[in-house]
Amino acid sequence: MIIAFIDSLRANGSAVESICRVLSDQGCKIAARTYRAWRVRTPAARTVSDAHVIDAVREVVWNTDADGRRKMTPEGLYGRVKMRVHLDRTAIPGVSYGAVDRAMKSLCHNGIRRAKGIRTTIRSADGVRAGDLLNRQFQAEEPNRVWVTDFTYVRTWAGWVYVMFIIDVFSRRIVAWHASMSKTVDLVTIPLRMALWQRRREGHPVKAAELIHHSDAGSQYTSVKLTEKLALENIAASIGSVGDAYDNALVESANGLYKTECIRTTIFHSGSYKTVTDVEFATAGWVEWYNVKRLHSSIGHMPPIEYETLHYADLTTEDQPQLEAAQNLG
Repeated sequence: MIIAFIDSLRANGSAVESICRVLSDQGCKIAARTYRAWRVRTPAARTVSDAHVIDAVREVVWNTDADGRRKMTPEGLYGRVKMRVHLDRTAIPGVSYGAVDRAMKSLCHNGIRRAKGIRTTIRSADGVRAGDLLNRQFQAEEPNRVWVTDFTYVRTWAGWVYVMFIIDVFSRRIVAWHASMSKTVDLVTIPLRMALWQRRREGHPVKAAELIHHSDAGSQYTSVKLTEKLALENIAASIGSVGDAYDNALVESANGLYKTECIRTTIFHSGSYKTVTDVEFATAGWVEWYNVKRLHSSIGHMPPIEYETLHYADLTTEDQPQLEAAQNLG
């Protein structure tokens, strides 16, 4: 500001030494050589790069709608680690964690953190439980080998809405979801049929006797209707213990993300949730972002659909030489 003030006086014909002498007499001490040094000094390289990172983070976190109002984007939910990966993939390749940390501090933005919820698992008194086939090992070599499932709750003006998810352990993709006003068996059987149909539609159907369906010990999962459906599709049932979130930790984590990133923000829905339709609208937007764009640290900071696409592309590449050899022999 002082340099700009001196520049303005110099433009009117005043000498630098005279300006600095008057400023010093008024208590603003500055030497003529100091002014000249500031005039030729260039910003530090880190100052320039940090400014670019701040601009990039600002563009990622907020956008402006048609009415000129600033609104946070889904990527604004990211903390420092995922924000750095996102910028590295999109805007600034090779950006450092420290630069992103300084940028987010400068913008007073910290992402979002999860809150603790309420347990919803209620064991059926006469339900027959399958064994735990995973033993807390949430790993799969390829898609359609292990699906984990659970449901959570959302408060609306019309009452509680229960939202159920089925997640593929290999890619962390939400294969199917369903929202309902009741906790009947249909809450868990409907998304199972949707997931099987979705995989067939994409050209990667579930193979018989290869899929494990893992859940908690809620009464819906020990019901005869679901048990018969799993047996009919030749899917192995796996059920964890009651009151132990670690036995179904992967989907419990996804439920926490859903409540934090979707329900407790205004990114995917503005205002209160009045009916199940409002919950479905917000959930559909969040699931689309979760599968297509959201970065997941457990799969190398990739979106689930991108991770699956790369997997199937690698399989095609590996099979191609064998196919060409067979054609040549023919």
